[in-house]
Formats: sequence, structure tokens, C-alpha cells
Amino acid sequence: MNFATYLGLAVVLLAVGTFLFEISTTKVKEFKLIADKNLTAALSLGGKIVGLAVVLGSAAEYSISLVDMAIWGGVGIVSQIVVFLLAELVTIRFSISKAIEEDNRAVGVMLFSLSLSIGWIVAKCLSY
Repeated sequence: MNFATYLGLAVVLLAVGTFLFEISTTKVKEFKLIADKNLTAALSLGGKIVGLAVVLGSAAEYSISLVDMAIWGGVGIVSQIVVFLLAELVTIRFSISKAIEEDNRAVGVMLFSLSLSIGWIVAKCLSY
């Protein structure tokens, strides 16, 4: 039962985190662009999802209860979003949203790598 409960919470948090990422980090609609075969949007959103999954896996591994997992999962989601927004500020030389719309695959790979890296770092910081 514990497995199913933790898995269910992780999947819900992953969906919520993905939704929050989609509405807060880019000015483009990545799901729509993915439907239009935009690889950069897929890399960008895919990286966010993988990064969140790493964070949520760590939250599940190190939590002492379901509530603890939910709290640390929420902290991880917010941390991922904040760092992504900071990355947008650091890359002021070019617009991430515009690069995604234009299917700039180099930017897509960079965004995927950034999301995965930040997810890994946040996950390691969640341990007690």
C-alpha cells in the first residue's frame, strides 16, 4: 500500500509541477508546439519533466512520511521553477521563448541539460 500511495502522490506532483512549469516559465505553449513537431519545445518540456522526476524521486526516497514527501516535492518543484526563471534572466542576450518557437535545437539541448542538472542538484539537496 505504501508503494501505491507514494507512487500516486509522485505522479500527481509531477503533473502539477509540469503544469506550473508550463504556465510560469515560458511565454510559449510547449504542448502545442510539440504537437506541431517542434523538437526544441519537446526538449525543453522533456527536460523539465525529467528534472522534476529526479527531484520527486529523491523526495520519496528521503521522506519520513507522505506529508513530508509532499512538502519536499513542493519545495523541489518551486526550486526548479525559480532556477529556470533565473536562467532566463542570465540568458538575456537571447529570448528562450523565441528560440523555442523558432525550433533552435541548440537551445533545446541546453534547456534539457539545464533542467536535468538543476533537478539533480535540487534532489541531492533534499536529503537529510
